[in-house]
Amino acid sequence: MSGRALLDRYKATLSGLARKDRLRTLSTRSGLDFASNDYLGLARSPRLAEAVSVALAAGTPLGATGSRLLRGNDPEHETLEAKAADFFGAERALFFGSGYVGNFAVLTTLPQKGDLIVLDELVHASAHEGARAGRADVVEAAHNDAGAVDDAIVAWRVMGGTGRPWIVVETLYSMDGDRAPLGELIAVADRHDAFLFVDEAHATGVYGPNGRGLAHDLEGRDNVVVLHTCGKALGASGALVTAPGVLCDYLVNRCRPFVYATAPSPLMAVAAATALDIVADEPDRRERLAGLVALAAKRAEALGLAASGSQILPIVVGDNASAMALAQKLQARGFDVRGIRPPTVPEGTARLRVSLTLNVGEAGVSALFDALAQEWEYAP
Repeated sequence: MSGRALLDRYKATLSGLARKDRLRTLSTRSGLDFASNDYLGLARSPRLAEAVSVALAAGTPLGATGSRLLRGNDPEHETLEAKAADFFGAERALFFGSGYVGNFAVLTTLPQKGDLIVLDELVHASAHEGARAGRADVVEAAHNDAGAVDDAIVAWRVMGGTGRPWIVVETLYSMDGDRAPLGELIAVADRHDAFLFVDEAHATGVYGPNGRGLAHDLEGRDNVVVLHTCGKALGASGALVTAPGVLCDYLVNRCRPFVYATAPSPLMAVAAATALDIVADEPDRRERLAGLVALAAKRAEALGLAASGSQILPIVVGDNASAMALAQKLQARGFDVRGIRPPTVPEGTARLRVSLTLNVGEAGVSALFDALAQEWEYAP
């Protein structure tokens, strides 16, 4: 077999994706930002840049140079974790390299053999991957259906399950922009002596008192673990897991993605800590974003589209080719709107994911919906 023939099966897979209009390619930033998760416009914040510049001048290294348990535990990491625990109202916090790693780390470490993980069917791929790579039993529950979660736990008990249930959800879903029924879910968790693990990726910085997230009133409970990403509204990178101290100690000792990975850059710890200060000090950012959300909802409803009530507005087109063609038309008019296809979303629900950020203003939002009305042959 020739060397090139070794690549044939990969080429065949890519050709199959192309036939289904699911082939993905990379493209750089261009046009008005309706695609990023930089909701509060902090990624280019002068205050964030200045904090990193000052830290660098003071000798903070670019790289951690090792895992946290070796020489990679910098004061900047510990400062961020202490600030985050105080900010979110948790006992402890641990800093990971990304939200994906944080979800994977928690779900491969804390749920034990004999436990049950109940995943919302639309929870992030990193949670699905972590759950299935771990030792616990795994089932999926219908999206945002607390009754289905309860039923799954009851059925597991009937079948002889004796461990601890773990309920895993996002507080604000990344593709639909809808919220989890947290009140109902924590009631289910309490009723079954279960843990509730919530991913606040798209709510951190945007919702709750001082931007503490949608699960702010659950933080600090013994049966609640929360993930806050730093690479979305906080404008930096990495992720914070907030939890009871004993669970953080357990992660430090038993979590392979924490023990064996080089620690995140200390400069990113500085950036994330500064972002928490900005979120607390500048509530007008959340207010301005709420204004854009309200405007987009009004314009969407005028086109016969449903508003999500959040900064994530899905425009479901249906088939892959049509969704990507519409995205390309809007991109050609200067709007960075991306098409989302399966498997990221269910079959038949290919869509545009309109993300509202402070990188655009009201004029930009209105212009986008004017263009959408002209380019999409929709049926109100």
